[in-house]
Amino acid sequence: MSPANSQTKTPLLDALRDRTNQPHAPFYAPGHKRGQGISQPLIDLFGVTVFRSDLPELPELDNLFNPEGAIAEAQDLAAEAFGAQSTRFLANGSTCGIIAAILATCSPGDKIILPRNIHSSAISGLILSGAIPIFVSPEYNPDWDIANSITPQATASALEQHPDAKAVMIVYPTYHGVCGDLRAIAQITHQYNIPLLVDEAHGAHFNFHPNLPEPALSAGADLTVQSIHKTLSAMTQASMLHVKGDRIDIQKLNRALQLVQSTSPSYLLLASLDAARQQIALHGKELMAQTLQLAEKARSRISQIPGLSVLEPLNTPGFAALDRTRLTVKVSDLGITGFTADEILHSQLGVTAELPMLQHLTFIISLGNTESDIDNLVKACTLLEGRRKKEEGSSATDSVTDVTDVRKKEEVRKKKSERRSPMSDGRFAHSPTLPLSPSPPLLSPREAFFFAAETVPADKAVDRLSAELICPYPPGIPVLMPGEIITPAAVDYLQQVLAAGGKITGCSDRNLQTLKVVRQ
Repeated sequence: MSPANSQTKTPLLDALRDRTNQPHAPFYAPGHKRGQGISQPLIDLFGVTVFRSDLPELPELDNLFNPEGAIAEAQDLAAEAFGAQSTRFLANGSTCGIIAAILATCSPGDKIILPRNIHSSAISGLILSGAIPIFVSPEYNPDWDIANSITPQATASALEQHPDAKAVMIVYPTYHGVCGDLRAIAQITHQYNIPLLVDEAHGAHFNFHPNLPEPALSAGADLTVQSIHKTLSAMTQASMLHVKGDRIDIQKLNRALQLVQSTSPSYLLLASLDAARQQIALHGKELMAQTLQLAEKARSRISQIPGLSVLEPLNTPGFAALDRTRLTVKVSDLGITGFTADEILHSQLGVTAELPMLQHLTFIISLGNTESDIDNLVKACTLLEGRRKKEEGSSATDSVTDVTDVRKKEEVRKKKSERRSPMSDGRFAHSPTLPLSPSPPLLSPREAFFFAAETVPADKAVDRLSAELICPYPPGIPVLMPGEIITPAAVDYLQQVLAAGGKITGCSDRNLQTLKVVRQ
């Protein structure tokens, strides 16, 4: 264990700074040669210093795949700060960490138990590893159109039916900040002497304030992947993978990471992990207290706006705790979708949400937000409610008129949706149940991915096996995955999301007129 004051150190950031300031003639990649050949528009935007620090694996900077110096020390400090036995820096985002976790625990044909609302990166891990998914349906809240966590009881049942499973993976927290009973799930999993893998992408801050949910490692996770860039201060794409206990084969994990990490990792991203760790280790409790205070102000004020509801802890299965820095606001009672509300907030009112969905919007409140941000958010939500006042005969304002104009656009979208999808009833403000199939895929994701495929009209794809990984993004939860039966509800849901202004990824036809299916 390092001395208590060691968290003040930033070994990788210091090494990068020292090398940046060392004059020398560069005859190595990258081609811009420490910013000397960079495009002028980029210099105008970023300045020159950042490019002088864009360096490769020079001897002083250590090597991500064989760390012995600055990277090794920085990773050790991170492990101490986050409560792990060992930590790996990820320059390819949490996606590569999730894939590596599956590759490190599952061989082709091995079973892994995981929730059906898993992130698309886990499906990529199944395709690459050849593992067989045993899906457990998460608890679902139809009032909010939100999938909660899987329950300990459902996990126990899956393990009883599949005692040969090699690992359990869980999402903790969900995109909406919902946390399941991870401690109970860990105890059940460990009865089978297999590891619990946790997608903790949205929970990197949990370890730094007692009023936040319990960190995954403290609750018993064997491996957890955190997006340090999502809720802390690292640069986008910078993440960490933490290990605790002896159920993970470290050598196999290292080999897996070599498969999915770039051989030319960005030292800007890696150094940002070192700096973010120092910041949260030294000032985490204070920063999280401020963040929680801002979040509570937003919750209190927005919950008083007529027509808007704020997600609070619910005494329902799969909902053991809520990350109160994650703010989800239901807008469907205003007669608009989350996508329409997002369009109004973003393009007209200067407020941008993290996640729009059919019924609601989700906002990430983090250590980077300010009192002014919260004031702007509350003001924008108040203006959204102005549409209802206009309908009740109140005087109109320019902003209310704008809201009404956008609602008219939504009516046009409704009509387009009805033409596009014969299965759709055109109701956007009250979305259908999130259509996550509880049935196991008839083909493994890997088999379906490599199987011959053909393109058919969307309405003819029903009851066929999907050859595509299709999901609204964000949140990146697949509605269709390779090898899974395409249901009317899944097609309808995707078309409603698209018609309402949402984004769909993974579909070769961006208009969802056709789908790729496994050739019969």
